[in-house]
Amino acid sequence: MMVFTDFLKIFVPIAVVALLILIPVNVSSGTLFFLRKELVVSDIDKLSISNVPPKSIRFFVHIGLEYLFTIWICYMLYKEYDNVATMRLHFLASQRRRAEQFTVAVRNVPQIPGHSIADSLDHFFKTNHPDTYLCHQAVYNANKFASLVRKRDRLQNWLDYNQLKFERNPEKRPTKKIGFLGLWGERVDSIDFYKQQIKEFDKRMELERQKVLKDSKSILPVAFVSFKSRWGAAVCAQTQQSKNPTLWLTDWAPEPRDVYWRNLAIPFVSLTIRKLIISLSVFALVFFYMIPIAFVQSLANLEGLERVAPFLRPVIELKFIKSFLQGFLPGLALKIFLYVLPTILMIMSKIEGHIAVSTLERRASAKYYYFMLVNVFLGSIVTGTAFQQLHSFLHQPPTQIPRTIGVSIPMKATFFITYIMVDGWAGIAGEILRLKPLVIFHLKNMFLVKTERDREMAMDPGSVDYPETLPSLQLYFLLGIVYAVVTPILLPFILVFFAFAYLVYRHQIINVYNPQYESGAAFWPHVHSRIIASLLISQLLLMGLLSTKEAANSTPLLVILPILTLSFHKYCKSRFEPAFRKHPLEEAMAKDLLGRTTEPDINLKAFLADAYLHPIFRSFKEEELVEIRVDKVRVDRHQSYADNAQSRDDISSPSPPHHAYHPTSPPHHSYHQPTTSPPQDIYHHGIPPQYDYNHYGYHYEAESWTSRD
Repeated sequence: MMVFTDFLKIFVPIAVVALLILIPVNVSSGTLFFLRKELVVSDIDKLSISNVPPKSIRFFVHIGLEYLFTIWICYMLYKEYDNVATMRLHFLASQRRRAEQFTVAVRNVPQIPGHSIADSLDHFFKTNHPDTYLCHQAVYNANKFASLVRKRDRLQNWLDYNQLKFERNPEKRPTKKIGFLGLWGERVDSIDFYKQQIKEFDKRMELERQKVLKDSKSILPVAFVSFKSRWGAAVCAQTQQSKNPTLWLTDWAPEPRDVYWRNLAIPFVSLTIRKLIISLSVFALVFFYMIPIAFVQSLANLEGLERVAPFLRPVIELKFIKSFLQGFLPGLALKIFLYVLPTILMIMSKIEGHIAVSTLERRASAKYYYFMLVNVFLGSIVTGTAFQQLHSFLHQPPTQIPRTIGVSIPMKATFFITYIMVDGWAGIAGEILRLKPLVIFHLKNMFLVKTERDREMAMDPGSVDYPETLPSLQLYFLLGIVYAVVTPILLPFILVFFAFAYLVYRHQIINVYNPQYESGAAFWPHVHSRIIASLLISQLLLMGLLSTKEAANSTPLLVILPILTLSFHKYCKSRFEPAFRKHPLEEAMAKDLLGRTTEPDINLKAFLADAYLHPIFRSFKEEELVEIRVDKVRVDRHQSYADNAQSRDDISSPSPPHHAYHPTSPPHHSYHQPTTSPPQDIYHHGIPPQYDYNHYGYHYEAESWTSRD
């Protein structure tokens, strides 16, 4: 929400000044009146800098306002960066006790011959952090087991569905064909068939479980290490642990619900190769998307095509077709091209190997912004100018082409105004109506929903789509700051968009979306950097534009502006960004001292015991289940720990309880967090040997985008 309010605070004064000063300066020049036979112009173009004659003294007004707007934006950015950094530290200091405050993610744990990963972790941290080390949670490669969980859960879902059908119509038992997709083959009783399938699947899952627990290769060289204090975790997360900088890599652990479990199994040595491949793939994606973008821009400039292809004139000149093709279709087509991009870019970010969903979304957001910058903004200007002024390029001396491009760049304001209305205004209207989720829900309800559990999953609104929303906002900021001096008539459209977006997203965030994680304003440094990039782009484009206007006396005045902007960015980066990358030891110690006063008897081991246990090993509370206590972690320690547990009343099961399922009626699902935690002295060595996997798939499917195999 702060992004919307910040952009409104920035653009309202800019819009007022630009509209009151620049439009009279541009309109009174009248240059395009003499060029209208050579170039394709519109009434909006007469309000732009294109209407100012070459070598005009009026360009000093544009340069002065560029300085003024840059100073205003930098002032607002500094205030907001300071405010956000302060709020972030206050948020971290005022938080209640959370597992990630005490936990560090350790990657690339070296394999010592004759020692297990768990033993190596214990020995290393007891040696190097003897006063603060508490315990660790080993990470198992459970991706294959997770796949089995999802498949078994689908079978259970079909069983529930058929049992419901039989309850509603007891006179007729449901049947199915066991051939391909149920289209042919022997017809069998559906309930008996799925019960048998589930029974066989349970055996497969038990074998896989034993393999995960007993095979030392299943333990990954990754762990979540917990400390006795926030100060100890901060020291470990922000220091180099080994003289070999590629081993024992530590960083703050994401909060448990933010972990992307699948990527924990990626070998560390492959991360660099993955990032290189994805970087090349993103570059190729941006390059090849220029082809449809160029075609879209040809639709936006029909007058230019008419001069090159006169035979199309009878069709194009039809009033309805012309208004549709030129006013609506380009923005709509571009939106369709961009529709599938966020999904593609999120997949690419997952391949890179990041272990937190929030990091995945930030990386996908960055890729999407670069794509929109190159294709939507720069691509639209370059290809649009070429198509629009194609007739002039073909019928004038080569020496006049730079001048034509300089005049034509501001003329793309017409396309961007259309784009803002189609993509921005209509997109905000679609967001408040939620037409897309509504259609998807009804399609799922019609073809996929079989039980109430399916319906609840289909109705889940999810969280804000940051990888698509933030880059779009940053693109509109870029358009606003670039055209503030060039074609200020675009600014009111930007203001309307930000105002509507603020109202809509404020409502959606409060009343609709379910946040998947708490980032603590971690996105802000990226937003700040892209605002600075927008400023630099606007300054460079204005310099290039004035150079085509033969404004030799005024253009050099702009050279110092990018240097000052970069200096400001460097200062802000060194002044505020550490608050987003690291946690001050002073703040951590203050929070620890406060915690010792307010919670002197807290059992931190019990609190951190299963915080970073893989989701598929957590339990569900179900009706008609018989709970069986399991009092050990490894199979070979069962008897010794069971004897110890009987003599301790304050110890609960160290793992999610294992349940025996009685399929007499369809189960009712509700997620249940463990109410108590195990003694950490044995729990930290790994995942429990037994658990309920009858309906783990529900929780796992609900989080499948964070842990899908």
